[in-house]
Amino acid sequence: MALKHHTDSDLRISQQVENSENYVLAFINETYKVVSGLNVLEIGCGEGGVLKPFIDRGCNCVGVDLDEVRIDIANDIFKTEVNSGKAIFIKKNVYDTDFVEKYSKHFDLIILKDTIEHVPNQENFIPHLKNLLAPSGQIFFGFPPWQMPFGGHQQVCFKKISSVLPYYHLLPMFIYKRLLKLFGEPKGKIEELVEIKETGISIERFERIVKKSGYSIKNKTHFLFNPIYKYKFGLKPRKQAGFITHLPYLRNFLTTCVYYTIG
Repeated sequence: MALKHHTDSDLRISQQVENSENYVLAFINETYKVVSGLNVLEIGCGEGGVLKPFIDRGCNCVGVDLDEVRIDIANDIFKTEVNSGKAIFIKKNVYDTDFVEKYSKHFDLIILKDTIEHVPNQENFIPHLKNLLAPSGQIFFGFPPWQMPFGGHQQVCFKKISSVLPYYHLLPMFIYKRLLKLFGEPKGKIEELVEIKETGISIERFERIVKKSGYSIKNKTHFLFNPIYKYKFGLKPRKQAGFITHLPYLRNFLTTCVYYTIG
């Protein structure tokens, strides 16, 4: 059953802004100081809430998303910032030649918050970001490991049983689709969840791609309780136990969110 923030854009944006200020920006600051004048790109920016704290610090911000409706909301909500030249929100694919040429090696910081798990062909996408990243820049990733209890994003389902049942997204695809249909999910929602299943990413695969692409990991934190769960479920953010973070594969099942900066 969809949570309130899934249908209330104002609430969702306010949560994004606060979460970004207290957790995303704070984490990035540990290895890359966010100061006025930095060029910042957010890929999968949605309504733009994550970028607001960076705009407030005088960064030059560009937000891109493939969802035109959400970009329109961002341009409306942050019209003061857009009109003053502090931010740009556009419907754009970062593979597009004109975008790469315009912003070649331009961004000091690239942000992907709850985005990489939706991107196909991550083995090609992550190295592609080098075309946009300034030589001394860093990239932030925040994502739920695929095997965590709700790594399939089933919380967005319409029916209660399919939205609260953990781990069943790990079943073979044909069983997963049949269950979603049995639970009463409509065709469009099933297609959305199948797409997420096809692009889910684990901690191990993410780190392999990063290493193979020639990046180094600057910082990482694993969370038992995702910071955003403060707003969704009233759970206080909590970092994962240290010994679990060092148990490959098992940690994916018990970690609801990971933060990384690479460069």
